[in-house]
Amino acid sequence: MAGKFEIRKIDTGFVFRLKARNGEIIAVSEVYETLASCKNGVESVIVNAPKAAVEDQTVEGYAKEVNPKFEIYVDKAGEYRFRLKAGNGEIIAVGEGYQAKAGCVNGIESIKKNVDGAKIVEIE
Repeated sequence: MAGKFEIRKIDTGFVFRLKARNGEIIAVSEVYETLASCKNGVESVIVNAPKAAVEDQTVEGYAKEVNPKFEIYVDKAGEYRFRLKAGNGEIIAVGEGYQAKAGCVNGIESIKKNVDGAKIVEIE
């Protein structure tokens, strides 16, 4: 069983969340102006995530990867985070903050597993 994308309307537009098989949210989107553009964002994650390289920006002298890629970085609160960039360099999904880098890496692997065959559901 795959994960699922939940698309919902908010005051400022549309957003999606990717949930793992267990219901845990593993990635969220930016705000899109239209439902169609939000659905395009979901499709972009489905296409790009499985083949995306991982660029670990927490390592000194890290190797720059080409897009699509997951970037691992440390936020202002000192937590490990990732963002998924499409082939054009646009950020298409981000993850939550993790205390340990291993959790962040597991989040990326979870996305790669859960997008294959993921259902797309519009939430009212």
